[in-house]
Amino acid sequence: MPASTGTIELSIVMPCLNEAETLATCIDKANGYLARSGVAGEVIVADNGSTDGSQDIARAHGARVVDVEAKGYGNALMGGIEAARGDYVIMGDADDSYDFSRLDAFVERLRAGDQLVMGNRFKGGIAEGAMPPLHKYLGNPVLSWIGRVLFRSPIGDFHCGLRGFDRRSILDLHLQTTGMEFASEVVVKSTLGGLRVSEVPTTLDKDGRSRPPHLRSWRDGWRHLRFLLIFSPRWLFLIPGAVAFFLGLIGTLAITFGPVVFGRVGFELSSQIYLAALTVVGYQSVLFAILTKIYAQHEGFRIPRSRNFDRLERRISLESGALVGLALFLVGLVIAIWQFSAWAASGFGAFDHEGAARTAVLAALFMMLGSQTIMAGMFLGVLKVGLRKE
Repeated sequence: MPASTGTIELSIVMPCLNEAETLATCIDKANGYLARSGVAGEVIVADNGSTDGSQDIARAHGARVVDVEAKGYGNALMGGIEAARGDYVIMGDADDSYDFSRLDAFVERLRAGDQLVMGNRFKGGIAEGAMPPLHKYLGNPVLSWIGRVLFRSPIGDFHCGLRGFDRRSILDLHLQTTGMEFASEVVVKSTLGGLRVSEVPTTLDKDGRSRPPHLRSWRDGWRHLRFLLIFSPRWLFLIPGAVAFFLGLIGTLAITFGPVVFGRVGFELSSQIYLAALTVVGYQSVLFAILTKIYAQHEGFRIPRSRNFDRLERRISLESGALVGLALFLVGLVIAIWQFSAWAASGFGAFDHEGAARTAVLAALFMMLGSQTIMAGMFLGVLKVGLRKE
């Protein structure tokens, strides 16, 4: 991976896949900015397999072409970032929707010490026809709002294609996504990694291409949303799981002693069965959230740590999981044995079928929770096995 030479301050990186119609304009604007501002810089075109002569156009207009074989928006950008020689990188699409001649605000914030500077199109202005209504009024605002809520990010436009950053800081995040969700990964990992993040107004013009864009609204929107949710196990698994677990457990315990009536609504055996299932699903969700976070920290992902979780992690192990799980299983087994003994004492005669079923549901629930805990402890033991990584 090339290191910064110290002689180039700014690398302007443009991902490219068949952008012959607009590429020259973008490169000329970028070179014009460098000449006007006096910033020592370079223009890099990260080509992702163009077949329309984009590479030759780029070289003819003074850009350095980096060929990136692995397909995808994220792959192309990472190829350009890794090849960049500047201390700072500003990336932007090569479709002439962003004005590369107006990068002063980005450079100013980078020089001031910000490590990620995002453009905000909603503050800078969106030209008529530059963004489909679905993206402008639903997709971008909703996904950006979700990102701000889940990760406490200050960014109001998660998916702006024009952004600048400190090259070394971004490389240290070890970005992994290969497609359009790369845009969200940069913001999320920068925020979670404690980088100094800011945004500046930028404009979005109608792109100059005659062909449709590479973006696919629903597919790429779902990929962004999926990334945001999976990278936040607290909101996807822990909180919903905890709510489901406690509601299910309390309801199951209450009905064990007889029907529960609220006004004109009654809850009996069938309700208890569903509540027990809710308890199991909620408990599994909580376990999954804990194991996901432990795995992420074990693999070195930059995620926020808390004292409470660190204390919890120190206390849980294969052995502690097995002991807690065995205790839960034994509670269920004892209830089942007690129930069988009571039946045997009556001479295996007739009994209250509904009452017995309610008790059996409770016994089965505790045995299932115990089994889940034991298996989660075993999986945790697998996660904590020390391996030599090459």
